[in-house]
Amino acid sequence: MTKKKETPFNNPFGGIKLKQPEPEKKAAPPPPPKPVAKKPAPLDEESALFLEAIGEVAPVRTVKARVGPPEPPSAAQLRLPNEEAESLARLAELVSAQAEFDLSDSDEFIEGAVRGFDANVMRKLRTGDFTVQAHLDLHGLTRDDAKLAVEGFINKSRIAGHRCVLIVTGRGLNSADQVPVLKAGVQQWLSRGRPAKQVLGFCSARPKDGGTGAVYVLLRR
Repeated sequence: MTKKKETPFNNPFGGIKLKQPEPEKKAAPPPPPKPVAKKPAPLDEESALFLEAIGEVAPVRTVKARVGPPEPPSAAQLRLPNEEAESLARLAELVSAQAEFDLSDSDEFIEGAVRGFDANVMRKLRTGDFTVQAHLDLHGLTRDDAKLAVEGFINKSRIAGHRCVLIVTGRGLNSADQVPVLKAGVQQWLSRGRPAKQVLGFCSARPKDGGTGAVYVLLRR
């Protein structure tokens, strides 16, 4: 005998699918509040009149710049007395000399050179081996005028690129007590005055160029 297939239990709800509950959606956060522009405080009558009078105001632009030190005032600007101005000028002369000079002289002969100067070059200067490129004659000048003339002459000669120049002082035979004032002055100005920083050496000239009444001056390059 064949066995009958057992029919399954008839479940009337078998074909029905139950819906799963959906998760609750989170509510979106509210948008941030819009900023509210602050209204300027009302101006009183006096402030309103002031702003109306000056109009619009622009910010000041600042510019950074370096300012150099002011130039030292001149003697004329300071209005110094003549004696005080002369004292300052003498002090400036002493400070301006950049090297010490070794000096030697006799009754008529004068000589000087910066300390450590080459003896061979000095010997050539004594013997007149350097070509004289310019000369200055101090005859007839007072000591003060001669000093200014020597300062200007040395400066111009250096600018012109001259190496050896000649200064004619005279022998001082017509001076009071026959004292060679200009010759002594030239020795002082070339070794300790303003021209000293432009001079290497100097000495009395050879007879053909004026002898002891003239001075060879060797300038710095």
